[in-house]
Amino acid sequence: MNSSEILTTLFLSIRIGVIATALNLPLALILVYWMTRHDFRGKNLLDGLINLPLVMPPVTPGYLLLLILGKRGWIGSIFFSLFGLRIAFTTAAAVIASMVVSFPLIVRSIRISMEMVDPRLEKAALTLGADRKAVFFRITLPLVIPGVINGVVLGFARSLGEFGATVTFAGNIQGITRTIPLSVYSLLQVPGRENEAGLLVLFSILISFAAMFASAFLNSKLQKGRHKQHESSF
Repeated sequence: MNSSEILTTLFLSIRIGVIATALNLPLALILVYWMTRHDFRGKNLLDGLINLPLVMPPVTPGYLLLLILGKRGWIGSIFFSLFGLRIAFTTAAAVIASMVVSFPLIVRSIRISMEMVDPRLEKAALTLGADRKAVFFRITLPLVIPGVINGVVLGFARSLGEFGATVTFAGNIQGITRTIPLSVYSLLQVPGRENEAGLLVLFSILISFAAMFASAFLNSKLQKGRHKQHESSF
């Protein structure tokens, strides 16, 4: 593996992780807000389904995605027959696989923060005439930003390390779906290429550490800012 292939693998992994996290975030925010502010039948069942990828064997989500979105899958066959689009074994499939396995982590982080928001603040704003959209963006969202940041970092890191669902649903195609874990796995199958695998592992550790450091730094800044606001209010 030359430097060009290493860079391609790194940028592809980061691109897939960023896209998967960016697509997951609004879905997670809407879902968590709905689940924490409403009681409905089947809530526990929905909660279980959301967290299912965390406990399933790694290749299982990929196999299920293949059954649903594969060329002969329930939905994938419709896309292929109508538009000629093939989802499985493409970069889009790698993004979808990363979304599925990282979504529970983003939801859990945001949910912990959102459950700590005092509902009386939202009710007070509603009674003062604010609509639910304004309450969400001006009161709820600012209060759960630390949880959002943690969720984004955890989701991105999980996407970066994703292997089982990706190799099953997206395959191991150089330049298209071969992310860092898949490249490491491929290199370790060839005698004498352990150093290249080690280099990719090192890069993945550095990227994950940078993401965790950025999360801690931003949360620290937020807490200091809120502390100053609290002091100035007295």
